[in-house]
Amino acid sequence: MPRARTVPAAAALLLLLSACGGTTGAATDDQVVAQGKVINLSADQKRVSATKDDAIAAAVPEAVRATGRITIGGSAGTAPPLRFYATDDKTPIGVETDIAVLVAQVLGLEPQLEVSSWENLFVGLDSGAYQLGISNITVTEARKEKYDFATYRLDTLAFEAKKGAGWKVNGPADVAGKVIAVGSGTNQEKILVDWSKQNEAKGLKPTNIKYYQNSSDYYLALESGRIEAYLGPNPTSAHHVATSGKTEVIGSFSGGGEIVGKIAATTKKDSGLVKPVADALNLLIKNGKYAEVLDRWGLASEAVPTSEINPPGLPKT
Repeated sequence: MPRARTVPAAAALLLLLSACGGTTGAATDDQVVAQGKVINLSADQKRVSATKDDAIAAAVPEAVRATGRITIGGSAGTAPPLRFYATDDKTPIGVETDIAVLVAQVLGLEPQLEVSSWENLFVGLDSGAYQLGISNITVTEARKEKYDFATYRLDTLAFEAKKGAGWKVNGPADVAGKVIAVGSGTNQEKILVDWSKQNEAKGLKPTNIKYYQNSSDYYLALESGRIEAYLGPNPTSAHHVATSGKTEVIGSFSGGGEIVGKIAATTKKDSGLVKPVADALNLLIKNGKYAEVLDRWGLASEAVPTSEINPPGLPKT
């Protein structure tokens, strides 16, 4: 699908590293070395691989199995290490694509990785253009009405601010009157809006919410002081903190609010695909391939012990 011609995430990361000067190693076109960890930004990912499991593959719906491939949709508008473009500006890479490829291999199918906007990801699932969505999708009760979910990672959100900001976020009162950036249409936006309303009801100042969709934009706004913090997925903040040396996480929370938020592979409801996908994920958890992928991207802390089908999700408003 066509996309806006913006600075690719991998290139933006290199620009940020160069500007901040916070790495502990050298940066090249295809990799950065930060704090002793080599981060591969090239299209040649040398991904962790898996083999077909005949029993699990046999449970894939015939309509999908007959094609020999599975179309997996995802947004590449996020920042490393989730799903972003390699240095060739066309190959989606990141932890989400690694998980997608592993699942497809266990199912004995060729992964066809498609890129869309966040909104069109769900349109594609609805229309059948994508059989599977793997793109940092949080399980919610509203989404469960239309989709089935197989969990594979904890959903943790983080507030990221300039290093030495001198304040922490432990709850709603800490963002009263602050200028906080967030992505529109996300669960983190809902949490921030809810917190701001809670503060106003208590006589505190509302949060001044700013909206950014591209990581390069909100990091430049943070550097210039136009925003005081950014609320987004913990993986992107943790990765940026480790590579830039200029920011810090000042608070982290479950994306599920009062329940434990979980990220899941997403299928159209009652398509028959969610069970083999969950079985594939559980096999990958058991054989260690799953752990290898999370460790590769520094996300071991977000591992789940098992893949669950349609667990409790973020409640409806």
